[in-house]
Amino acid sequence: MDPNSFREEITTDFEVISSTEEQKNNPDTKTKLKHLGLFLLTLCFVTLTGANFVGFDPILFPFGIPNTQDILRGLLFAGLLLSFLTVHEFGHYFAAVKHNIRVTLPYYIPIPIGIGTMGAVIRIKERIRKMHQLFDVGASGPVAGFIVALIVLLVGFATLPEPDYVQNFSGHEELKEYVAQNGTYPDFITDEVEGQGVLTIGNTLLYTALASMFENVPPMWEMYHYPFLFAGWLGLFFTALNLMPVGQLDGGHILYSLIGHKKHNIVARVFYAFLTALAGIEAVPVIKDIIAGYLDVPLVEWLLWGMLVYFLIHKAFMLANKTWIQGMTVLSIAITAGYTVITGGIDPGNASFIWLVWSFFVAFVVKVEHPPVDIEEQLSPGRRVIGWLSMLIFLLCISPNPIYMN
Repeated sequence: MDPNSFREEITTDFEVISSTEEQKNNPDTKTKLKHLGLFLLTLCFVTLTGANFVGFDPILFPFGIPNTQDILRGLLFAGLLLSFLTVHEFGHYFAAVKHNIRVTLPYYIPIPIGIGTMGAVIRIKERIRKMHQLFDVGASGPVAGFIVALIVLLVGFATLPEPDYVQNFSGHEELKEYVAQNGTYPDFITDEVEGQGVLTIGNTLLYTALASMFENVPPMWEMYHYPFLFAGWLGLFFTALNLMPVGQLDGGHILYSLIGHKKHNIVARVFYAFLTALAGIEAVPVIKDIIAGYLDVPLVEWLLWGMLVYFLIHKAFMLANKTWIQGMTVLSIAITAGYTVITGGIDPGNASFIWLVWSFFVAFVVKVEHPPVDIEEQLSPGRRVIGWLSMLIFLLCISPNPIYMN
């Protein structure tokens, strides 16, 4: 596809973009009410689903309604998470308005499972033609959202209760007994549910560094019970997802503005090979487990995965020739195989499939190469500093295995 055929730039936040009616920067009352309605529905869903994570006596929504106390804790979690999301999206919005670029208000995307939302999206209704405008619109969202998420996380660390706080939660009998006897959290996982394991949040460099400065920090397999910690971690991780340096994600806008079209294409293609390699680490053991009862052919799971990787890379690379496609396919499979040989791989039941989903999302929605702007100007020194700091934020906040059953 010719990148010059792109007539609009889209900022995305871990969600699938649906086509929407064109809006202006001065939306009418009906449009404002539509956006407000989506926000309130998202707030409702995040409150109810979030209560399942942070509640004292959780009931899985939508199969039941939590009690009042848990709803209030869920509402706190929803307020924290949506504060991050709203600041992120309005960072994009006000940057676009500043440059007189037509843009919509944020569309919040409610979903009554998971954490209650697939994020939010704004649509920029005209092509961005200058490099500094592209950078400002791309960087303003993740930088603003990162600040909010970091503050939420720091408040959570600074106000942590004593370990015996876990006595308030239903279940967790082994954990409660250990804390009652020792006054600290255990280093090992307790209360494993037979056949299911324990929901564990993946660590990140920034979270680890901050956690080391405070006492009474719960282990990663209990952290999601604490509204400030969980909302802050999600905010930082979702910031990192948006800072992936591919296509028209925020990170794609930023890196493109920093290094230009040709260099960005190279970096983005190599990065996507690493992304599909992470997906392969999740997927290959599952493929092997599924076909074990039907085929007894050595390495057939690798053949099937290799075919899928080639398909994804071919789909994601709009401008690359066959040499690039074949080379990145080999690199991806080699990384997955190397990890599997060195570590023994992961158990099929521990895979979260987040990177598999994102591999498809990038291939079918975001793409890898960034469409060129008309004027590739040099960014100001201040913008370049912010841009490279944004790339550092990506490295500090990303987790190779974000959420999994341990």
